[in-house]
Order: sequence, then C-alpha cells, then structure tokens
Amino acid sequence: MAFPGALAEMPRQFPKLNISEVDEQVRLLAEKVFAKVLREEDSKDALSLFTVPEDCPIGQKEAKERELQKELAEQQSVETAKRKKSFKMIRSQSLSLQIPSQEWKAPSVNPVLSPATPVLPTAFLPVQVPYDVPEFQRVSISGDYCAGVTVDDYEQAAKSLVKALLIREKYSRLAYHRFPRTTSQYLCSMQDEKWKVEDEVYPDFHSPPEENEDPYNLDDAPDNLDYVIKIKGGIPFVYDNKEMMELNEPRSLPYPDLETYTLDLSHVLALIADGPTKTYCHRRLNFLESKFSLHEMLNEMSEFKELKSNPHRDFYNVRKVDTHIHAAACMNQKHLLRFIKHTYQTEPDRIVAEKKGKKMTLKQVFESLHMDPYDLTVDSLDVHAGRQTFHRFDKFNSKYNPVGASELRDLYLKTENYIGGEYFARMVKEVACELEESKYQYTEPRLSIYGRSPDEWLNLAKWFIKHKVYSPNMRWIIQVPRIYDIFRSKNILPSFGKMLENIFVPLFEATINPKDHKELHLFLKYVTGFDSVDDESKHSGHMFSDKSLNPDLWTSEKNPPYSYYLYYMYVNIMLLNNLRRERGMCTFLFRPHCGEAGSITHLVSAFLTADNISHGLLLKKSPVLQYLYYLAQIPIAMSPLSNNSLFLEYSKNPLREFLHKGLHVSLSTDDPMQFHYTKEALMEEYAIAAQVWKLSTCDLCEIARNSVLQSGLSDKEKQKFLGVNYYKEGPEGNDIRKTNVAQIRMAFRYETLCNELSFLSDAMRTEEISTLSK
Repeated sequence: MAFPGALAEMPRQFPKLNISEVDEQVRLLAEKVFAKVLREEDSKDALSLFTVPEDCPIGQKEAKERELQKELAEQQSVETAKRKKSFKMIRSQSLSLQIPSQEWKAPSVNPVLSPATPVLPTAFLPVQVPYDVPEFQRVSISGDYCAGVTVDDYEQAAKSLVKALLIREKYSRLAYHRFPRTTSQYLCSMQDEKWKVEDEVYPDFHSPPEENEDPYNLDDAPDNLDYVIKIKGGIPFVYDNKEMMELNEPRSLPYPDLETYTLDLSHVLALIADGPTKTYCHRRLNFLESKFSLHEMLNEMSEFKELKSNPHRDFYNVRKVDTHIHAAACMNQKHLLRFIKHTYQTEPDRIVAEKKGKKMTLKQVFESLHMDPYDLTVDSLDVHAGRQTFHRFDKFNSKYNPVGASELRDLYLKTENYIGGEYFARMVKEVACELEESKYQYTEPRLSIYGRSPDEWLNLAKWFIKHKVYSPNMRWIIQVPRIYDIFRSKNILPSFGKMLENIFVPLFEATINPKDHKELHLFLKYVTGFDSVDDESKHSGHMFSDKSLNPDLWTSEKNPPYSYYLYYMYVNIMLLNNLRRERGMCTFLFRPHCGEAGSITHLVSAFLTADNISHGLLLKKSPVLQYLYYLAQIPIAMSPLSNNSLFLEYSKNPLREFLHKGLHVSLSTDDPMQFHYTKEALMEEYAIAAQVWKLSTCDLCEIARNSVLQSGLSDKEKQKFLGVNYYKEGPEGNDIRKTNVAQIRMAFRYETLCNELSFLSDAMRTEEISTLSK
C-alpha cells in the first residue's frame, strides 16, 4: 500500500456502551421515531417527523414565530452575548482560512466585532492557501453568522452532529472502511488531540495481475492456520485451536455488541427528529446550494478555461466506474436477444437442461415454451422496464425472465444450471470485452449469494475460474438478497442464523485455510465488497432493538427488518476484515442498497455500518441525515434512469441538488437490460444527466472522479487514473492531467467543507467533547 501510515498498528477494541450511559430523552425520542415509522411507513405522513415544513404555510409561520420569540428573548440576555463571543459568531475572515493541514490546529480567535464595528472589505485581498490553485472569486460571509438561529439551538445542533460523526468514525475505522481526512482532523481538534497520518485506515484491494501473470494461478495461497471458526447467535468467533474453543477464549477481534449498536443507532435516530438540529441542517444545506450557484456564476468561465488548457484529457478519456450494476442485467436487451438467437442457430441440439429426469436440448427447451427464437424481438423479449413497473417492484423482478419464462432466466442468466452457467459467463465476457475496448470504462457487477447452502461460494468460485471471467475492467461485489422469509417458508433454512452461517463461514474458512480452499481464495482477490439488496418498500412490523431475537432463535417465516440485516452483515464483515488484515489479505467494503424507498431509518443504519450506499433518494426527506452524509462525505451511487422507472420521476431526482451541495455522488446504471438502450449504458446515463440538468464538463468529470474514488479499484490503479496523491483531499489530491477536474472546483469543495466543519468546531467546548467520544 502506498498510503502513509497504512501499515501502522492501531487499537482494535470496540468501545462498548450500556443503557445507563444513554440519556433517557434520547432513548425515548429514538423509540418514538421507530414507532412512528412502523405505524406510518406506507402513509404520506411517515416522513413528517424528519422534514422541515417548507410546503406548509401554517407550519412555516408557526416555526418562524417560535424562532422570533427565542431570538427576542436572547437579545435581552447578557449570558447569550458572552456565549456569542465565545462561539466566534462574527466571522470576518475569508472562508478559506479554515483549511487544516497535517500539523493543523484550530485557528486563533480574532477580536470579536460589535454590531457597530464596520467590516473591512478584505474580500479583494489575495487569499493565502497551502496549495497551488488559479486565482478565482471566493464567496465571503461577514456579520452575525447565526442570524435566525438561536445560540442554544446552534450549540445543541453542533454537539449532536459532532457526536454522530464520532460514532461514524468509530464504526468506519474498526471495519477498515473509509473516513474523510478533513473531517477527522476537525474532530481531533475538537477533542484537543493531534491528528496523525499514521492513524488513517484504508481498505486493502488486490492489485490486478501484471500482463505476463496468470489471473487464475492457484499456487500462491498462504499457509493454513490451526484456527477454528464457530458462529454463535449470528456472530463468528475465531479460536486459536480446539482447546481454546473448549475454554471459550476466542481471538480478540473487534465488533459492536447488539446493545452498543442499538444505543449508537438511538442517538442518530433521535438526532434526525430533533427540531433545532433539523432547522440548523436545513439552513446549512440551503446555504450550500446557494453558495454553489454563486460559485458557478462567478467562476464557471475560469473553470472552463482551466479545462481547455489541459492537454489530451477530456470527458471521454477520463476513467469512469459504474459503481452499481447487477451482473444478471449487465447487458442491454438487444445484446441478450442477439445472444439467444446466436446460441439457437449454432447449437440447437446441445443438451442444456434437465426437467423431471429428462434431458432437454436447446431446441426442445424453446419448443416446450411454444416459441421460435427467430421470431423474437426486443418487445416480445419483454425485459425492459416501463411505466407499468412504477412503484411495482414485483413487476420489475419479473422482467428478469425473458419472455416471462423462468426457464430462460435459469439458462441464460444464472451461474448454477445444467451447463454450469456457461451462457451467462459468455455474455459477461462479451460485456467485459466491450469495456476493455473502450479503455476508460470500468464496472462493479453484483453476483448473488443467497445463503441457502455453504456450497454456493465454491460453486461461484469454480464458475469464475472455469469460464475465465476475470477482466481488468471489472471488480466483483457480492449481493445478499433479503429474502430469508421465502427460504424459511419453503423449509430450505431452519433459522436466520443458518443463513448467516452459510454466507460467512466459508469466507472465514478460506481466510484461515486458503490452501484447502484455493478456488475461493483466488476468487476473493477480485471481490471488493458486499451489497444487501431487495425491495426496501416492504413493510416490516418489527422494531429492531437490543431485545430483538438473536439469529439462531429467529425461526419464524417473518423476514427480519432492514436494520437487523445490516447489523449482522456489518459485524461479520468487520470481523472478517480484521482477520484478513492480520493475514495480509484484501478486505471488503459494505455497500448496501439504501434509501431508494421505504423507511428513513434505513439511512440511519447505513450511516453507521456502510462504507457507501446505492440510491440514497430519501436523504432529500431528512435534512439532518443529508447534512451528516455531506460532512462524512459518504459516497452515494445514484441511478436516475433506474429510479425513473421504479420510484421517482427523472425531473424530481435529487442527484443534481446533491452534487451542487457537495455530497459525494457518482452515476451508475443499476440494470442496463431493463433501463438502457445503447451498448454503452454508463455513457448513456452521463449523456442524459448532462442534457436534462445542463451539467458542465467540469460537473461530469467531477462525478467520474468520484466514481473512481468510490470504487474497489486498487491503490495502484487509482494512482494511475487520478494521480499519486489521490487519497489527499482538496486540490492537493487532484491531478487535472488525469481527472480533467478544475483545481478551482476542487479548492471550492475543500474550502466549503472546511468552513462547515469549522462552524461545528466553534460551538464545541474542548472540556465537554471528551464525554461524547466514549
């Protein structure tokens, strides 16, 4: 690894909490949030607890009157005047002066100006910054920063937001997930601690094989260990040997117990329903959007001039990664139709299936369906989503069956069938060849592991190696569908605990004894993460808490709630990552589908457990969560064409709004077979977004750069595609010769984030913050 401090050791204990350490009011508010969501999940009022009444004149008027009364009361308070000074409410400095460096400490307090003191016009003076950026026009705010927000509300909101960021940092670091350097520096300063580069934690991805190296070499597996793995209550425990297992003394690997996790979850749940915090975050988000509009108006031509003077590089030859795509739909509908016709013409007499003990040729399969492939069209294939799938996830799932026949899905789009998934592998390889020809496009397709049997992993690894599916332009993610209830109702699984065991125990065994599991060990080199998928709009009547049944006891046919799935997947991935890091193996990211539909609490669970998410549409409904996702720079893979057919019209998609505010968004295709028409589905996604939202070249290249950062590409590849300092934030981490993103844009993003974090820093007292990090 080329990261500074990447090999340094860090404490790996997970700080535990108990119920007595949590404020009773926080716990009650969190329960209120969960209860409201359970009661009103399908109603229009389900999100009212988390939003600001923008569209309700009566609500707006009442809120303004309350704020005005609080403002008037504060004006009479001598105590408030003193606190305003201590919080440095008058900010006459340029926003860019809040930039941290490696030896950074909180900026010194300037003399506080009285309302009568004139503000000197310093905006035209040169701004001193520690990096090389072309001169551009910065927006500077002077005067009372908190006009319209009372000091009490400001202080309460800041402390709550900082506590949430500290929780996020704790969960990210111990799972080897990413956490932004700038935010971490500010959190350290608030705790009066020195930030050290050695403390940074990064995921470890396997570098692609060299040109003369065999990507399917099975002979380089590390030695086996004598460790023993046992899963209890959905949580794996690793023992040095059988004797230690009998003594019940597992290895010390970090994970949050259920009580600790639910208490941390309660804090963020209570936060998103807290009135002062909602108001503060709503105002800051509006400011971020307005500030970008001003920046665009003032500096658009300067950014364009920077790009024009950049030789060789343009939007077409910057690297782009499709950060969210399902392998079973990675081809477009015309590609699938052409492949079906080709196989029928070239091998009609090949035995491809077995039904009720009778072997069937390809021709017999089509005859049993009463169809001739010659007559098939993309319309009769009927795999494309349209108006009829809007808010009908059940109809969308049926689109995976060509001509409505599950037999053709099993034959052409599955890895496990009579021919060993050969047809599916051939189509995936054809898509990979097109990507390699394009040179600048990469993709991260999802393959399914259901948890029905522990053999699924070995079968998938053998499929990968037998059909030589490796491509330098592909990195694989494993998706786990949340369909335990279906398997339980068919008596395939006795409990949810058995499902978790089938999913994760083979991974621990391949990590501990790679020479005994060579195929799986090899396949895992090219896997970069896990996804949790299914229809989020499904209602769950269970309130997840520390009293929830453990997975071994979850034997009912009812599906566990979303938060339950995420917690147990996160714990298993965290333990697996720590064990693999000890062995010098690659680690995995948790990248669930989240916020596409359903409850807002899904986004709260992902805030704690996920490295990045797919969709995130419901962030628009919660200003607190949206602001937290901005401050923590949590990557979001958005698919507006997919959303347009399923849950949200294109014009209402928040991608443009999120991009303007500075959230870390990328564009992805989701399912080209269902949603796209052209051979280059990702370019189709960029082209439509650019036309509909009038995105500039710099906007498109910024999204492309974000996609590479979000992806599971290795450190070596990211250095090649983004620059050797890509892991640094701001202009220092941007090489315009490789990314085609203007340094002016990078400076604006960086300085804006620093400014928002400095507002939180101003409100925090060093002597009080230490209690928040416990």
